[in-house]
Amino acid sequence: MTPTQSKTTGTPAGHRIGAVSALSGVPVPTLRGWEIRYATFSPRLSKGGQRLYSDDDVLRATLLRRLTEQGHAISRIANQDAAQLNTLLQQQTVSRKSESEKTAELQTVSAAVVGTALASRLASDRFKTIFANNTIQITDMFADLEAALAAQSGMPPQFLLVHINSLHVLVHADLLRLIDRSHAPRVVVLYRFGQEQVVEAMKRAGMVVRREPVSDYELADLIRASLLVDAPRAVGQAGFGSTIPARKYGDATLARMAGISTNVLCECPRHVAEIIAQLVSFEQYSQECLNKSTEDAHLHAYLHSVSGSARALFEHALEMVAQHEGLDLQRLD
Repeated sequence: MTPTQSKTTGTPAGHRIGAVSALSGVPVPTLRGWEIRYATFSPRLSKGGQRLYSDDDVLRATLLRRLTEQGHAISRIANQDAAQLNTLLQQQTVSRKSESEKTAELQTVSAAVVGTALASRLASDRFKTIFANNTIQITDMFADLEAALAAQSGMPPQFLLVHINSLHVLVHADLLRLIDRSHAPRVVVLYRFGQEQVVEAMKRAGMVVRREPVSDYELADLIRASLLVDAPRAVGQAGFGSTIPARKYGDATLARMAGISTNVLCECPRHVAEIIAQLVSFEQYSQECLNKSTEDAHLHAYLHSVSGSARALFEHALEMVAQHEGLDLQRLD
């Protein structure tokens, strides 16, 4: 869109910040934040004192939004011109496409399978035809979760494929234990009946959870789609179904990070640091809580796993906030 011409001076009238936001998809507070922190834009003032932005500002804001959505830190690219930003975006697009194509070329997928019916389904000629260029190598096959937990752990498979009739809290706890033992980075769970809160918790953790019936075509697509997801992020980093990572940051680091918030535009560092501290406390509490029965032990193990995994997620979020703000967490330790 070309800005209108001023009738008196013949110079471009420019865009107000609301128009820049609408055209670029960047919220007004974010545009103001970029301008204040990084001098990303240098709008001119109209005679009436309005801040007016150029077409180039609109283009740069659009490119910056796309690049930050792909993981680039705004502090590193805020002052690049449109040509530099566009080149960076094209390079990332080519790199992503190349990586996806390389991943898609995998010929053999190793999987541990829980559920004999599911294992038979995966080994059928029909499924092999649908799965096309990929082949599933079943490394372990178990009748149910109890049998899988009783077995000796082997080499970590690429997938843990599970079929469960009833999905509830205690089954979820057993599933978490199995994932912790198998170290499978990708988990696909098919179920017939389940508690909604359990299903949602598993999905948020990065597991692929689908209610039956699921056709062979859908199952093949689920496995292919999971192959294109970075394995550590799928379950290992972002999920409840993995070994709980040890704490990365001590109380002193979190306290210093919370104090730094007064020097920056938003309060995110303080809030994230406080959430981590609360999760650490609950993680310890759930581990030390009194168990009166086997059911109590299952529930507390589940709560400990959830809180520890959530803490690890927020530690990763803290690192993203620190990178965005140009802060060095190592120096705060």
